Amino acid sequence: MNWPDVWDALFGGLPYYGEILALVSNSVWAGAVLGLVGGLVGVFVMQRDMAFAVHGISELSFAGAAAALLIGADVVTGSIVGSLIAAAIIGWLGARARDRNSIIGVLMPFGLGLGILFLSLYDGRSANRFSLLTGQIVSVQSGQLGWLIVIGAAVLVGLLLIWRPLRFDSLDPHAAAARGVPTTAVSLLFMLLLGLIVAVAVHIIGALLVMALLVTPAAAAMRVTAGPLSVPLLAALFGFVSAVGGILLAVMGTLPVSPYITTISFVIYLVCRGVGARKDRVTRAQVHP
Repeated sequence: MNWPDVWDALFGGLPYYGEILALVSNSVWAGAVLGLVGGLVGVFVMQRDMAFAVHGISELSFAGAAAALLIGADVVTGSIVGSLIAAAIIGWLGARARDRNSIIGVLMPFGLGLGILFLSLYDGRSANRFSLLTGQIVSVQSGQLGWLIVIGAAVLVGLLLIWRPLRFDSLDPHAAAARGVPTTAVSLLFMLLLGLIVAVAVHIIGALLVMALLVTPAAAAMRVTAGPLSVPLLAALFGFVSAVGGILLAVMGTLPVSPYITTISFVIYLVCRGVGARKDRVTRAQVHP
């Protein structure tokens, strides 16, 4: 590939930016919802050390979406079914970290293998197969946008309803259990909410890269602050900027949306890590002048 081809892939759509943006407005709205809600969910993913679970759920979500694509059903519905099955299995059987990681390690190759099998049997457009793995800015149809927004709103409401017991259980599960918090029920409900938002993420950014919106924004926020309110607010902001910014940049060319979203998310993390390191140095210098 020569430089003109690279330029065309990155910026070839600039002369028609407004028209193309109008065509992908559904994806912009879906990305905004995913970024905001995914950032909030990611805070608890980090606090509960469940980044690996996000990837495990995404593989089963990918398998469900691929099965739906094969039989001609709605892809969003298929990804939701796959995500919820994975989330329920992990939440029910993986109470301890060791059990959870082993279960996820078993589910991931199984889900990926099923998804590859279904895509191999699918004889439709190759772009449809590729979008399930890496995302596609034009993949959100008008009929699907409503469902994606409803799912995001349901996850947000569910998260707010269990926010206090979930935060208590995430930070100190033994104390939470001693205080009478129904930790098993809270964990299972959180896993189901996580499964729903993963299904949305798979539809926007693809199964292989969901952690860019469900882990990285929260990890970045935790590098610069530790406040119970500032962390989720920053995580939601970082997720929103990554998702919407990535889509707006992807419209300028012909590349998939996922490289843009993951790059923005990663750059935000690097900046926050640098800011956090500087704050730590300043704090240590004040304590030990």
